[in-house]
Amino acid sequence: MDRLQGARQPELGIVITAIKATVKGGIGKLRERPRGEGWRPGKPWRALARPTWRPDIRAAVISRTRINLHRKIIKHAAFTGQYPVAIMSDCVVYAANGPSPLDFLPYREGKPLPGGFKLGINPGLVKHEGTQPLLWGEEVREKFDAPELNLARYIKDGTVTGTDNGE
Repeated sequence: MDRLQGARQPELGIVITAIKATVKGGIGKLRERPRGEGWRPGKPWRALARPTWRPDIRAAVISRTRINLHRKIIKHAAFTGQYPVAIMSDCVVYAANGPSPLDFLPYREGKPLPGGFKLGINPGLVKHEGTQPLLWGEEVREKFDAPELNLARYIKDGTVTGTDNGE
């Protein structure tokens, strides 16, 4: 994603950003909540009358995505013995011996583990979200006195704005 959105192919980066926003926005629209407009508790809001208001489909998409993520985590653990140190909705954090995801992703005969994590930009593939030194995580937990702090929320750039509820 970084390469495609960078200076080398800016047009393709714009297209990828638009596709991602469309998909994320589309899933969000399946369960739109009231947004003011004079809404009062107990009264229906405008989105309920739309044929696109389908929280059941949204829940099914999210559920399927989580199931697939858990399957990949289990497959990875069975093959390598490595378990994540933090998990958030679409981010899994592993301890690795280097800064690249290639430092921990298992390969068999030069190919990624079947059914495991594969790097890429297509649906079902994963991207490298960020790398932080191991001591960074412990320093953050100690600084905020929060042993339950979910590091997956902050791994991208390492900036921690406050504690979370351990999600």
